[in-house]
Formats: sequence, C-alpha cells, structure tokens
Amino acid sequence: MPFPNIDPVAFNLGPLPIHWYGIAYVIGIMLGWYYARKLSLTDRLWPGDKSPVTPVHLDDFIVWAAVGIILGGRIGYILFYDLGAVIDNPVRALQIWNGGMSFHGGLIGTTVAMLLFARRNGIPVWSMFDIIAAVAPLGLFFGRIANFINGELWGRLTDVPWAVVFPTGGPFPRHPSQLYEAGLEGIVLVIVLAVLIYSFKALKSPGVVTGVFVCGYALSRIFVEFFREPDAQIGYLVGNWLTMGMVLSTPMFLLGLWAVVRARRAASS
Repeated sequence: MPFPNIDPVAFNLGPLPIHWYGIAYVIGIMLGWYYARKLSLTDRLWPGDKSPVTPVHLDDFIVWAAVGIILGGRIGYILFYDLGAVIDNPVRALQIWNGGMSFHGGLIGTTVAMLLFARRNGIPVWSMFDIIAAVAPLGLFFGRIANFINGELWGRLTDVPWAVVFPTGGPFPRHPSQLYEAGLEGIVLVIVLAVLIYSFKALKSPGVVTGVFVCGYALSRIFVEFFREPDAQIGYLVGNWLTMGMVLSTPMFLLGLWAVVRARRAASS
C-alpha cells in the first residue's frame, strides 16, 4: 500500500518549523505526567498505603524528564548509530528529525535524571523508577508514530498485505516496523504494566514495575528487529540477522530480570 504522505513539519511558527516528531515527544511526556499524577494520588497502590511521590514532585520532575529524554536520546543515537556522520557534519547533532533519538540513550539520560531527582527530594529510588516506568510506554507509542510519519526507521522488504512503500525506502514494499513497535512497546506494554499495578499491586514491591518494563521493552525491540531494516551506516553486525538494537536490548533484558528478582526477594524478606 502507498505511504500516507504526511508532511513531517506540522506547522511553522514564523521561520521555525514545528515537526511532528517534537510534538509527539511533548504529547507523550504530558500524557505520562497526567497518568503518573493519577498513580501518585492513589495511596492504596503503594507500600504502606502511602505514595512516596507527590503530584508536586511530578510537576517538578517533568522538566528533568524532558532534559534526560532529549539529551540522552540524541546523544545515544549519535554514539550508537551516527557518530561518523556527526563528526563530518557537527550541525547534524542538532537535527533530531535526521535519524532521531535512541531509546537506549534516552533511558540512560532519564535514569540519571531520576537518580538525581530522587536523591534531592528524598524519594525511594525504586519507587521513582517504578512510577516513570509505568508511564514510559505512552511516550514510546507517540515516538514510534512520529517515526512512521517521518517515513524513517522502516522495515525490511516484504510482501505482506499491509506492507508500505516508503518514499525514502525505495520502490519496494516494506514492513511498517514503526507501527509494530508502537503496538508492542506502547499499547501492549502500558496495558501489561497497568494490570500489574491495579490488579496485582506491583507498586507495593518497588522495582517490579521497572523490571517488567525493561524486560518488556527489550523483548519487544528484539522481536521487531527481525522485521526492521538496520541503520544503513551500521548494517547487520553478524550474518543477516544480528542488529545493534538486539545487542543493546539483550543486557537490558538481563538487567530488568535482575530488578524483578531483587524486588521479589526484598518483598519476601
């Protein structure tokens, strides 16, 4: 099917183009903030039936989160995927619509922001991690939709009925892998975490929600990498299947699994 040719620039503010990519990040952050506030106001979900994170904390943290996501995501993409091109043309580092952001880098940046913020405000670190992990899939969903609108990070060649011919992907149909990721990393993961939180009171065991989120993202990303075209400047690392996304996601899965095991042991001791 043909690509729905949507202009990556949503509108212009004078000489400044406003890209859908930036709008998607703002929407994701704001929806995440709204959902996190609801969680912080529901004391029965937390250890001791008292939330250690207040709405005021979240109001303050939204700026920290935005800085961590944007700086970490962009720096991560440059280091993991685009270092050579940025060295040749340093201005490219500022063009977030050109190549985009790395989730793995954004995760590192946000983790640093959470550590610093939790320490500054006397919040238990794992509970801080948990409330942000619970809402992170919302941002992932909108970010992947923006990737689709930009016609970037498309999938491998295929003949499935829902294949898309992307303007920058040649004349052949490809997997709309951005939409696969939006579904798995966004919709499915936020539902799984919500079920754990509301039906199984997972927030009462600090670290469980964080661990499940990290594991869920890693598994989703590894799965979709089998359908996603690797970045041209890197290609396949081994054979015709191993990609940088798989390599970066594998230790993430192990780290998430460790977080769940640690949380369960702490809850039973």
